[in-house]
Amino acid sequence: MKYLRPFALVFACAAALSGPCVAQPAPQMNLQRTTLTLGIHQIQAQVAQTNEQHATGLMFRTDMPQQEGMLFVFNAPSQQCFWMKNTLIPLTAAFVADDGTIVNLENMQPQTTESHCSSKPVRYVLEVNQGWFAKKGLKAGAKLLGAPFQSAQ
Repeated sequence: MKYLRPFALVFACAAALSGPCVAQPAPQMNLQRTTLTLGIHQIQAQVAQTNEQHATGLMFRTDMPQQEGMLFVFNAPSQQCFWMKNTLIPLTAAFVADDGTIVNLENMQPQTTESHCSSKPVRYVLEVNQGWFAKKGLKAGAKLLGAPFQSAQ
């Protein structure tokens, strides 16, 4: 998953006499985690807070456990837009208000550059495996609970 704000990831590689060198991108895996709940359901979310973490998101992963996701945290509410270039798994993005209320949900297909945006300014975006919300009957208006939303409750 790649966040659409301008940010370039640079992969450097030293030239070798025997042939070209190929950079092998790797998914980011060691982010801080937080537990989020939606009713009786829990998500273990990695927290992406920096521009670099936002830009990389869930790119290059070949799978993700069903109860995991990634929570993108921004400094202030604004319209957030995401795309799926270099993301190999189908995801659903939940655009989330400061109080944890899901504003809108967007299903996103792997390796596409189609833009998926929040319907109003939000500070948080939660990405999970596509279908996770639908399988649990959760829609816009559902409320996430967890540490990131404590100050607004």
